[in-house]
Amino acid sequence: MKPTCQPLQIGNLVLPNPFLLAPLAGYTDLAFRILCREMGASLCFSEMISCHGLVYGQKNTLVLLDTVSEERPVGIQLFGSDPVAMGKAAAVVSTYPVDLIDINMGCPVRKVIKKGAGSALMKSPELAEAIIQEVCANTSLPVTVKFRSGWTHDSITAVSFARMVENAGAAALTVHARTWSQGFGGLADWDIIQQVTQAVSIPVIGNGDVLSYEEGVQRMKQTECDGIMVGRGALGNPWVFSPQGRPATISGRLIQLKRHMELSDQYLPSQKMLFRIKNHAGRYCAELPGAARIRKKIYDCENMVELLDLFATEASYNEPKDDD
Repeated sequence: MKPTCQPLQIGNLVLPNPFLLAPLAGYTDLAFRILCREMGASLCFSEMISCHGLVYGQKNTLVLLDTVSEERPVGIQLFGSDPVAMGKAAAVVSTYPVDLIDINMGCPVRKVIKKGAGSALMKSPELAEAIIQEVCANTSLPVTVKFRSGWTHDSITAVSFARMVENAGAAALTVHARTWSQGFGGLADWDIIQQVTQAVSIPVIGNGDVLSYEEGVQRMKQTECDGIMVGRGALGNPWVFSPQGRPATISGRLIQLKRHMELSDQYLPSQKMLFRIKNHAGRYCAELPGAARIRKKIYDCENMVELLDLFATEASYNEPKDDD
């Protein structure tokens, strides 16, 4: 029998299961979020959104708030290092039909760090606390915080940081069990997530290296954390939110790729659509025979029709044949 999961409550928001899609810059657009919701994710997050872009009403930033009723509930992730601007941005977000605000304190990208945002806030817990308090004061939505295990292996601060996050008013927290210095390399240390779970009373969501539904269930049992956030493990693999798992054949995966393309056609600007779907399509080939060859063909496609034809052709070549 496949494992089952319990609902997850964050503030007054009750999610039917504990699997969430992480915010991923360049990937978690509206189309991909809806796809993951259809596949079982209980809540998906927007791409990371600049507080200053919201406060100044920048068009390219505001478009990241686009949502539709089909994806509710939905979470918006903000980043920034100015408490006042973060509070004002939270007030803007609260006027939209969204259900939760997350604060990014885990992004390791240097251009974010140089502005004192993302993971850099783990080195400034007093500033991080002020940001959380300002965001909470400017919204009635549940506020969560996503952060890392620490800055380096010599400064693992997740437990003390988590206690601060709880005391500052957050309704839940997510720990990406890597340090800033690891970036996205190495392995996530889930022992740290277990330590955080034991240290706070608000829900703890674990993040890092989960590639299947069953792995997520096992991580929850191992650490007693309350939820699982999947990031890169969901790319080309929306089945990560479903107990049945990812199909082993290209034809089995083609159904969801087609659905992904339909949603992209419906919700993404035409100038972005092909580039983004190519990035996803290449990942649908993971662990398939000839994956590198298929990915090269994907990037040679000039439109969506060619892309679909390619996958249909590859599926017919790769399907097992009955013996006559």
